[in-house]
Amino acid sequence: MAEQLRLMAVHAHPDDESSKGAASAARYVAEGVDVLVATCTGGERGSVLNPKLDRPDVWENIAEIRRAEMDAARAILGVRQAWLGFVDSGLPEGDPLPPLPEGCFALQPLEVATAPLVKLMREFRPHVVTTYDENGGYPHPDHIMCHKVSVAAFEAAGDPERYRDLGEPWQPLKLYYNIGWSRGRLLATHEALLAAGLESPYTEWLEKWDEREDKGDRVTTRVECGDYFEVRDDALRAHATQVDPDGGWFQVPLDIQRKVWPTEDFELVKSLVDSPVPESDLFAGVREAVRAR
Repeated sequence: MAEQLRLMAVHAHPDDESSKGAASAARYVAEGVDVLVATCTGGERGSVLNPKLDRPDVWENIAEIRRAEMDAARAILGVRQAWLGFVDSGLPEGDPLPPLPEGCFALQPLEVATAPLVKLMREFRPHVVTTYDENGGYPHPDHIMCHKVSVAAFEAAGDPERYRDLGEPWQPLKLYYNIGWSRGRLLATHEALLAAGLESPYTEWLEKWDEREDKGDRVTTRVECGDYFEVRDDALRAHATQVDPDGGWFQVPLDIQRKVWPTEDFELVKSLVDSPVPESDLFAGVREAVRAR
């Protein structure tokens, strides 16, 4: 193919790229696709979830540490990465919820927050964009704002009348939402662990599962990427402040994961090419369109 295929994955914080769609990204890199991760915030207000790193010296330098972690994860995945420059909003807790910090990403006017991503889309010229759904995957203010900005930028990047000073217009061809843990995936993995005589870390999660939140029926696209689960996990472990290496993320043997659910799942929400669903490739229809140019 004369023109290299390009994929942009838009995420809220450093570490999100390694827990959502990372194996697919690694697979596409291996196949010669140019993959760029756009990170909306620096993750400055993220928690330290690794008890071994919950120390004053880490908290004092959390912004710099998270950038270094992102560099390590990027290298492991083989992707490129760009910062959009916004400040983490944090995850408010309490009843009532406290106000979000002044100047944070989630409080930016949408037109302002969309501009850096439009500029990046016009520079990188992705054929496919992935991001979060309207609930952010989970209702973190930055994830919800990431969704809004991604959808707005997808629409604006190709419009010559909008953001006129941010480069030549470029219209991506497909927009996807990451679909993480459906109940089907959770239950299949849980049952496979029990059948193998292993303890499942998902028992309580299944007991508390809210059927209204299940997005399994929204999946249109399943990307086979089991061969890259180890790369995904290595990239996630690189975000050492954000994950406990002895925690539930890494308790399920990779051979069971590959056997039970060897795909990462997505919802196709916008397409400007002919790509009937269900699909097994984020570039379905795009490859043909690019060849025809």
